[in-house]
Amino acid sequence: MRMSKRLFLQGNCATETGQPLGRLQDRTANWMHRFIREEDGVIVGFAIALFLIMLMVGGMSVDLMNTERQRTKLQHTLDRAVLAAADLDQEREPIEVVGDYFVKAGLSEYLNSVTVNEGIGFREVTAKAAASVDTEFMKLVGVDTLAAPAGGTARESIGNVEVSLVLDISGSMGWNSRLTNLKVAAKDFVETMLTTAEAGTVSITIVPYATQVNAGAQILDQLNVSSEHSYSHCVNFVSDQFSKAYFTPNEPLERTAHFDPFTTSEDPIQLPVCPTRAGSQILPFSNDKAEIDAFIDSMSAGGNTSIDLGVKWGSVLLDPSTRDIIDGLITAGSVDANWTGRPTDYTNPNVLKVLVVMSDGENTDQYMLNPSMRTSMSDVWYNAEADVYSVYHSNGTYNYFWPHMNGWYDHPYGAGEMYVCDENYNCAMHPEPGDAVQVTNQDLLARASLKWIASNLFSFSSSAYADWYTSAFSKKESTAKDQYTKNICDITKDQGTLVFAIGFEAPQRGQRVLQDCASSDSHYFDAQGLEISDAFDAIATSIRTLRLTQ
Repeated sequence: MRMSKRLFLQGNCATETGQPLGRLQDRTANWMHRFIREEDGVIVGFAIALFLIMLMVGGMSVDLMNTERQRTKLQHTLDRAVLAAADLDQEREPIEVVGDYFVKAGLSEYLNSVTVNEGIGFREVTAKAAASVDTEFMKLVGVDTLAAPAGGTARESIGNVEVSLVLDISGSMGWNSRLTNLKVAAKDFVETMLTTAEAGTVSITIVPYATQVNAGAQILDQLNVSSEHSYSHCVNFVSDQFSKAYFTPNEPLERTAHFDPFTTSEDPIQLPVCPTRAGSQILPFSNDKAEIDAFIDSMSAGGNTSIDLGVKWGSVLLDPSTRDIIDGLITAGSVDANWTGRPTDYTNPNVLKVLVVMSDGENTDQYMLNPSMRTSMSDVWYNAEADVYSVYHSNGTYNYFWPHMNGWYDHPYGAGEMYVCDENYNCAMHPEPGDAVQVTNQDLLARASLKWIASNLFSFSSSAYADWYTSAFSKKESTAKDQYTKNICDITKDQGTLVFAIGFEAPQRGQRVLQDCASSDSHYFDAQGLEISDAFDAIATSIRTLRLTQ
């Protein structure tokens, strides 16, 4: 009887009826060996093997790409979350902020941890997340899942910053509430800089400027400045000194003469070219908010506009060449010892140097007393006890004009006798009260303005106004000062200092000078009215560093 061939399942193996399983395997193996030995089967075998390899590699790539897509989504969400949470302006709890980002992205189940480290002026937020991605192809080789981790840290702090705040206090700042608005904006800027920084990292120098910059006696004591007088403390820079942002050791500097070409005033002069009023002196290197606020509040408006001089001093006080000056001020007790070693080197990668210059105007003429009047004796005698003047002028026998008597005499008042009668008309010669002392031109100009001298002391002369006003001083023209401003701004930027500029209701020429001074167009602000606060706030925000540290 013929038996038909049927297939039976035995476990996972199929055999022909009557054929043992081992014999079938042997036959199959023999067939494979014969196939491999055949030359026309080599290429087919290689092709099959290569196809299987490509299929596996392609499948692994798909699994890896899916995993990377998930990891990228996680990392992107985490980066945005920690950046937002580290923002010092963020009022919500940092952990809550990070969690909210993951919830909105539909990834909350993958957020593992959030760590917050914060103190005065800084906040650091670290987060970790991880997802497990199922594989489609790699499971064929025993890999069922792939990990997609994400992590990062964001830190907001200012770090080490040196700021020169160059502020216009010229006469026009007294108009339209400009100075009032500036004070609010400047104090807010200082608060932002100091309260969002770690203690001892941000130093602020304030340089008020008008016709001149009042450096202060202690700063000038550290420099090689001429000593014609000690009434005020400004310096006349020559043109090439605007092409460098440093002081050469022992570099000779000319002290600005102390005189008033603006008003008709006497004892004291009201508006000297080198200001001496409160809030006009440079405040160097401070992080004392109360001190800085009080200084800003004390500023008042008066005088012309010298943007070039303001930027010059602001730049110099960021330059390492003035480190000895700051050390001297520390020794004198006017600067905190915390600032030893500042200004730092330009090459220090951990320090940002920033100059902020603000003006509501444009460069105007700068007044320079003629050299012949800087150190010479005047033709004027002053009697302090009697508070009267006498003026010598060659006039024959009677060479002394007494303005208070409007007459001519043979001696200055206080150096002779006078005929005096009592109430009973008993008359006799008596010594004139007080002593007549010849004064230097510098002492005279510290007491009386040029116009007052011309009008009150030399009224006898038809050339008084020409002698004591028109011919008494020279000017640095505004166009030259525009070029000086450009020069000092350029060299300051070349040193790596970041320069911001604010034109506060400034005319077009002033705006052009300030815009050219700024590091770029985006570093210049055109502000009107209360917009001055927005400008300072934007600058403070730009200075603050918010970055991923990992």
